[in-house]
Amino acid sequence: MRMLRLVRALIALVAIVALGVVLWFATRPPPLVVQGEVSANRIDLSPRVSGRVAKLNADVGDNVAAGAVIAELDSPQLIASLQMAKAALAVAEADLVRVNSTRPETIAARKAELAAADADVTLYQENAARQAKLISSGSSTQSMVDEATRNLEGSIRKRESAQAALDLAVAGSSKEEKALAATQVEQAKASLAQTQTDVGELTIRAPIDAQVTTRVAELGENFSAGAPLYSLIDINHPWFTFNLREDLIKGLAIGDRFDVTVPALDNSKIEVQVTVINVQGQYATWRATRATGDFDLRTFEVRAEPTSPIKGLRPGMSAIARWPKARS
Repeated sequence: MRMLRLVRALIALVAIVALGVVLWFATRPPPLVVQGEVSANRIDLSPRVSGRVAKLNADVGDNVAAGAVIAELDSPQLIASLQMAKAALAVAEADLVRVNSTRPETIAARKAELAAADADVTLYQENAARQAKLISSGSSTQSMVDEATRNLEGSIRKRESAQAALDLAVAGSSKEEKALAATQVEQAKASLAQTQTDVGELTIRAPIDAQVTTRVAELGENFSAGAPLYSLIDINHPWFTFNLREDLIKGLAIGDRFDVTVPALDNSKIEVQVTVINVQGQYATWRATRATGDFDLRTFEVRAEPTSPIKGLRPGMSAIARWPKARS
C-alpha cells in the first residue's frame, strides 16, 4: 500500500514537471524569423560615344573576364574626325618648323644685298674724300661736296637696312610667333589624343569578372552615349541583405557573425559576417499605433557576406535567418 502511494506520488510529480515544461515552451516567445535575399553588384554597361553595333561577343548567361571585349561599335564620323585631327597636327608641326627656320635662298639674297650696300658705302666714301680735296683747291663747288656727303649718308643707312634684313632672315620669326606656333602644336596633339580616346571607346570591355544578365544591344542598332548595352552582375562576390526595424539590431555590430539558410540550396546553413548597417529613408519607417503608446521605428539595411565562397549562390535567392529579439 505504501509502495502504491509512492508510485502515485512519483507519477504526479512527473506529470507536474511535464506540465511545467509544456507551459514553459507554450509561453516562451518563438524566435523571430527574418527573410532577406542574395544581392550582388550590378553594372549597366554603356558606351561613352555614339555608334552603330558592329560586333557582339557575349550573350545572356555568358561569363566574361575583366578587360574582355564584349561589343564593338562603328562610327564613320569619329574615324573621319581622327583623320582630321592627325592632319591638323601635321599642319601645326609644319608651321612650327617654318617659323623656326628660314630658306637658305632668302639668307643668300640678304647677304648679297648687304654686300651691294657695303660696296655703295665704299664708293661714296671715296667720292666724298675726293670732293673734299677738290674744294680745297677750288676745283669743286660746295654743292658737289654736299651732294657727295648726302650720298654717303644714304649708302650707310642702306647698308644698315640690309644688315637688319639679314639678321631677321637668320633669326627667323619673332619669339611670340614661335611661341604661338608651339602652342598650336600642343593644342593639335591634345585634340588628336581626345579623338583617339573617343575612337577607343567604340570598343566595349567588361570592367570586372562578371556574368551577363541582360543584352539590350542588337547588331546594326544605333546607340547614343550612355544608353545601356549590357547588364552584368558580379556573381563572385554576393552578399545577403536584410531589412530590420531598429529595435531588432540592438547590439549588432560590424563583424558579427550568424547563420542563414538558403532554400534554393537545400536549406544549407551558411555562416555570414555583417559588413554594412545602413539606415533606410523615411519611406521605410515603421509606423506605430499611437493608441498603444509605441513610437515610430526606422528601418535599417543589414548586409552580410559569406565567410567562405558558396557554390551556386546567386542574386535573388531568398535567405532565412532566426533573429533573436534582443542581442546582448
